[in-house]
Amino acid sequence: MAVVAIRWCPAVLFSAVFILVLLSNIVICSSTAPWLRFEYKLSFKGPHLTQKDKGIPFWEHGGDAIAGDDNVRITPSLRSKKGWVWSKNSVPHDNWVIEVAFRVTGRGRVGADGLAIWYTQQKGVEGPVFGSNDKWNGLGIFFDSFDNDAQRNNPYILVMLNNGTREYDHMNDGHDQQLGGCLRDFRNKPFPLHAKIEYYKNSLTLFIHNGMSNSQEYELCMRTEGVQLPKNGFFGITAATGGLADDHDVLAFMTHSMHAPADQLAADSKVSDDEKKKLEEEFQEYYKKLEQAKEDYKKEHPDKAKDEYDIDVDKWFESQGERELKQIFEGQNNMFHSLRELNKRLDELHGRQELILSKLSSGSGGVQVVQGQGQPVAIPDTIKRHEVDVVISNQNDIRGKMQDVRELINQIKEKADRIGSGGGGGVNMDLQMAIHEVKDHVRQVREDTASMLKAPQQPFGSSCPHVSCISPTIFFIGLSVQIMALFVYALYKQNKEAQAKKFY
Repeated sequence: MAVVAIRWCPAVLFSAVFILVLLSNIVICSSTAPWLRFEYKLSFKGPHLTQKDKGIPFWEHGGDAIAGDDNVRITPSLRSKKGWVWSKNSVPHDNWVIEVAFRVTGRGRVGADGLAIWYTQQKGVEGPVFGSNDKWNGLGIFFDSFDNDAQRNNPYILVMLNNGTREYDHMNDGHDQQLGGCLRDFRNKPFPLHAKIEYYKNSLTLFIHNGMSNSQEYELCMRTEGVQLPKNGFFGITAATGGLADDHDVLAFMTHSMHAPADQLAADSKVSDDEKKKLEEEFQEYYKKLEQAKEDYKKEHPDKAKDEYDIDVDKWFESQGERELKQIFEGQNNMFHSLRELNKRLDELHGRQELILSKLSSGSGGVQVVQGQGQPVAIPDTIKRHEVDVVISNQNDIRGKMQDVRELINQIKEKADRIGSGGGGGVNMDLQMAIHEVKDHVRQVREDTASMLKAPQQPFGSSCPHVSCISPTIFFIGLSVQIMALFVYALYKQNKEAQAKKFY
């Protein structure tokens, strides 16, 4: 076991040394990493990007640029357009990092011309280099969409430095003048692209996010040491279109100043006790002056001296009693609407009833008018409700009895057909004559009944004519007895004939 322990000691020592070296490197890197401070006067981001005057705080735009609530459209997708956005304030820091989120979208497979991010000693003016002037003094990062040299190396991202004397080579897309660059397709991506430009201790680094995802995963595009940029420069974004056109939209421009750990900004920003005491005394003095000014104003203007926080509670808020009264009123209002709706429906039913009664009364006969000297027109009495009920009940009784007669006749006919088919010789002539006679009587009864129903009724109030006939009930009873007698006689006669056939 001791041998094994001695054998593993070098490996353990090597691992320990490696971990210590790694930790020391982490500590050294963390101690030398710069810290960032956000510069809001050199930044903009949506939403609520613009103010009421359609301007961008701490920035100015012009040309064909359109400032919206969520982004700034540097150029629309129209031919031969140029737009620009420049910061109003200069950059007072030697080291900085900017992050720009933008979109370049167009309908065609090829777009033009491109977008540029600037850091120059003076603000640019409208010109031929992606919407800005040529011979600038500073840094330009160009997102070139169109392939002017026909080398099929576009879209291309190019970084160029200029000291104010060189002209941009449009025919070769500036490839001979570039400080560095990379070939990236930045058109028509599903997500916004992000460009991160870092300038720290004369080292310029460009990172690009390809816009294929919503994550913040950057790729290194270029890095150059020993870059000298002018101090107190201005940030800007420009874009231009040509024969082809794209929409160039900038969603955000975020600026951070970079500070080394050796800087004593944090120490310098601390306030000593004497200065803190002095500031507190000044604050108290100004506060007393403010209170005294308020009191003087109240004395001079008693009608306007009203505390803005003194709110009339009864005016702006309802009490418990008002709330209950409001609920009671709403309940009564709902009840009123319900009753009004019921009353409306009752009126409709009453109107229908009056219409039916008027139609029934109009069919009872004409109105007799007797004219005479000084005698008023005689208005006959109208039909009453109980009289209407009697008429309707009589009609229903007649219909029911007629239905019974029909059913009885149908039964007799069916039985007669069955008897005729069972005898083999057909129905004899006497039975057929009896059935036809019954049908004739029934048809005559139906015609008489229909003529009675269609006959005009006499007006109410006049005497009914004397009718010397039997009642319908007695008539139908007698008719039924006759039919049954005929049926029994027919059966009896049929049986006799069948027995006679069997005998012979």
